[in-house]
Amino acid sequence: MDPELVRHVAASTGLPGEVAARVVADVVAYYSETTEEFVRRRHRELQARDRRNAEIWTVIADELAHRPVAPGEVSERRLRRIVYG
Repeated sequence: MDPELVRHVAASTGLPGEVAARVVADVVAYYSETTEEFVRRRHRELQARDRRNAEIWTVIADELAHRPVAPGEVSERRLRRIVYG
């Protein structure tokens, strides 16, 4: 973990250093998912909310495009292949 980032988060939020370190670690862990892991997790979450696949693919593609390290444009076909093999 980058100590400079932890210092920045602590200074900009007023959080104690150890809490800022946990926050940074949580954010890094969240974004460390591979594209495939992210797609499968979000598909399960959205299905659990009774969303239909047609809507799910659009939501996931949009979310992927806005991630800090976006995988580029992901087609609906690729999303289906990630989820269903």
